[in-house]
Amino acid sequence: MTHPQHKLIIITAPSGAGKTSITRHLMRQFPQLAFSISAATRKPRGAEKDGVDYHFISEAEFKEKIQQDAFVEWEMVYEGKYYGTLKSELQRIWSQHQIPVLDIDVKGAIHVQQQFPNTSLSLFIEPPSVEELKKRLESRGTETPESLAARINKASFELSFKEQFNRIIVNDDLQRACDEAVTIVGDFLSE
Repeated sequence: MTHPQHKLIIITAPSGAGKTSITRHLMRQFPQLAFSISAATRKPRGAEKDGVDYHFISEAEFKEKIQQDAFVEWEMVYEGKYYGTLKSELQRIWSQHQIPVLDIDVKGAIHVQQQFPNTSLSLFIEPPSVEELKKRLESRGTETPESLAARINKASFELSFKEQFNRIIVNDDLQRACDEAVTIVGDFLSE
């Protein structure tokens, strides 16, 4: 499926750790990077657009693509909510001579890294603490007490996998974390 020079960058973190902010910063710094648009069965939130933020598809269509082996990785992240990275999305980016950046959950990141051990860079964005993560999620104002508890439990579990990634960036200061990510990615791209 992949050319030996087809690199990819995997960025993962518990929800609320800052991976999307860091990913956006990297995208602005390196024009050769292209955001890999994940497929999702959930409905768009706010100003999200199909084909820009996610490929929004039905659960039935998602399951059909699983049967067709169309995903590099996929997971039911929350009950009835499927997310995944389409093989066609990586091929689209590589065909444009760019490097895909995957902003995905921890399990999916481990799975992709296993498939591309020699051509991928994986970054785990770690919150300074679970307490700080809880504050960040609460400040969004999008969580019910139940969904907040589920996210915190999931985050605690995900933190146990951080050592499986190439690099860990502790996001206790967003600018410092962004600068660290730029240095790491710059080194990877120049290899």
